[in-house]
Amino acid sequence: MSGITVDQARDILLEKVEQINETEVIPLWDSVGRVIARDIVAQHSQPPFPRSPLDGYALRSEDIKHAAKENPVSLIVIDEVTAGHISSQYVSKGMAVRIMTGAPIPDGADCVIRQEDTDYGEVTVAVYKSLKKWQNYCFEGEDYKKGEVILARDTMIGAVEAGILASLGYDSLEVYRQARVMLITTGDELVLPGEALEAGKIYDSNLYTLGTRLRQWGAQIISGTRLEDNPYVVAREIQKGVCRADIVITTGGVSVGKKDIMHDVISILGCEKLFWKIEIKPGMPTLCAVYQGKLLICLSGNPYGAAVNLELLVRPLLAFMMRRKDLELQRIQAKAVGCFGKKSGVARYVRGYYREGKAILTTGSNDSGIMSSMCGCNSLIEIPAGSERLNEGDDVWTVLL
Repeated sequence: MSGITVDQARDILLEKVEQINETEVIPLWDSVGRVIARDIVAQHSQPPFPRSPLDGYALRSEDIKHAAKENPVSLIVIDEVTAGHISSQYVSKGMAVRIMTGAPIPDGADCVIRQEDTDYGEVTVAVYKSLKKWQNYCFEGEDYKKGEVILARDTMIGAVEAGILASLGYDSLEVYRQARVMLITTGDELVLPGEALEAGKIYDSNLYTLGTRLRQWGAQIISGTRLEDNPYVVAREIQKGVCRADIVITTGGVSVGKKDIMHDVISILGCEKLFWKIEIKPGMPTLCAVYQGKLLICLSGNPYGAAVNLELLVRPLLAFMMRRKDLELQRIQAKAVGCFGKKSGVARYVRGYYREGKAILTTGSNDSGIMSSMCGCNSLIEIPAGSERLNEGDDVWTVLL
C-alpha cells in the first residue's frame, strides 16, 4: 500500500496498538504526567474536623447577636488553640476560645469572629460585630467526604491532583506503566554530540529531537542508538531489543537511494509491511511495518520531516496507549498571517505560531533539513492537498504542538 493520506496512515497504526494495562507503583513525587490505574477513594473526610478559616475567636452566634462597635459584647476567653492542636474546652454561653487559622473549632462554638472585630483580649474579649450561625466556619468534609471517589481511574496526575493525593495521605500510587520506545537513527554520516566532527560528518540531531520529545510525552526510551547504514546491523539491533519495546522508531533509510536500507531491514526481519509513502510534505517516504506484534515506524532522516511525522503519527499512538488525553491532536481553525507561495500537490505542514485565532507563518526556511526556524513554534500550519498557494487571511487548520 502506498500514497495514503496521513489520516489513513494514523488509522492503520492505531489498529495495531493496544492500551497499556500493566501497572506499577511509583512515589508521589514522580507521579506528574502519569495516569492513575484505579479509582482513588477518600479514606477520611477533608477537612477531617470543623476548622477555622481565620485568626479570631470561636464562640456562639447567639451570644453576639446584638454586638456592635458602640455596643460591644464581653466574653470570657477559656482557652487558646492553634493549628495542629485541639481544645478540650466546651464553649458554653458567654465563653470564647482564641483560635488560629486551620485549628479545630471546639465543641459548642458555631462561628468564628475575626480578631480585627475584637479588642484582641486574652482573659476577656470585647466583640464589636454580630455573626450568623456557621459564619466563618469550615465544616468537616467540606472539600470531600470519606468514601467518595476523588480521582477516577484514567485521570492524569498534575500538580493539583498530586496535592489532593497528598491530602489523602498517599506517598505512592498505582499508575499505568509508560510506553516503551526503541529509538534508532541510521546514517554513516552521523556522529554523536561530544565526538570529533570529521570531514563529511554531521552531528546526529534526530536522536535528541525525537528522544526528548518522546520523553516529554511520557514515553520511556529503552534504547537510543545511532547505527551505520548496514541493514543487517540494524536488523540485529531490532531483533535484540524489540521484546522490551512497545514501538520501534527509526529515522533515515526510507527513500529509494543506495543507502536507503530500511526496506531491506523489514525484508530481513520478515515484517508485515503496512505502508510506504504518505501523501504529505515533509516526511513523505515514511515506512511502517509490524515485527513480532510491535509497530516498526521508519521516519525520514530529514530532521523536520521526522519531527512532523512524530507529531502526526506517533503522538496519537502514545495518547491512546497511555490514556493521555492531553496528547491527542488538537486542530484549530485560524486566519493565516503571512504567505506560502509554493503549490501543494499533497498536504503540507509548515512551521507556525498560533496566537488568538491567527496562524502566523515563520519567516525562516521550511526546508525539511532545517530545524533552526522551528525554534519557538507552537503549531504546524496545514496546507491542503491541491492548494496553489497560501495567502494572507486564508482560513487554515493548525495542529497545536
